[in-house]
Parts: sequence; structure tokens; C-alpha cells
Amino acid sequence: MAERLSADARKQALGGITGWTEVQGRDAIGKTFVFKDFNEAFGFMTRAALVAEKMDHHPEWRNVYKTVEVVLSTHDAGGVTQRDIALATAMNAIAKLTSG
Repeated sequence: MAERLSADARKQALGGITGWTEVQGRDAIGKTFVFKDFNEAFGFMTRAALVAEKMDHHPEWRNVYKTVEVVLSTHDAGGVTQRDIALATAMNAIAKLTSG
């Protein structure tokens, strides 16, 4: 099982992943991605889903047209772990490729 990050470790990790912030009222991190259109947003979600499945670590997310809201937390650890940081980093890279 993944180990939950301390507040200091989480804050330090968030400093290295652009746009991700702590979610109010939860031990979770989140980011809103905005793409050119629905096709780009859906392409991002498809690519991110493949990575998440390989990691066996699945995001909470919501898509409306060109916007994808993502929340990451490791439920069996009760909060943010290194797995969330790794998936957030991967999602940023995917978003860059998708909209690049």
C-alpha cells in the first residue's frame, strides 16, 4: 500500500507540478485543464486513462465540453501519496502533448 505524504512532502511535491493545488476540505490535489475544444479534452482523457490504468490508479474527473476537472487522492491510503504526484506529472505531460 502507498504511504500518505506528510503536509510538507505534499507541498514540496506540488511545487514541482505546474497548476496542481490542494483541494479544500480533502486530502487531495486537483487541477482544471482547459483545451481548445471537446475533441482535445476527450483525447487528453483517453491518453490519461491508459496511463492511469497501467498505474492501477484512477482519477476522479469531470468533463464539460473543453474543460476537464481532475482530483487525485489515494483512497486506500486516506490521502495524497507519491502515486498521485506521479499521475499528476503524467497528466501535465499528456496535456502538453495533446494541446501542443
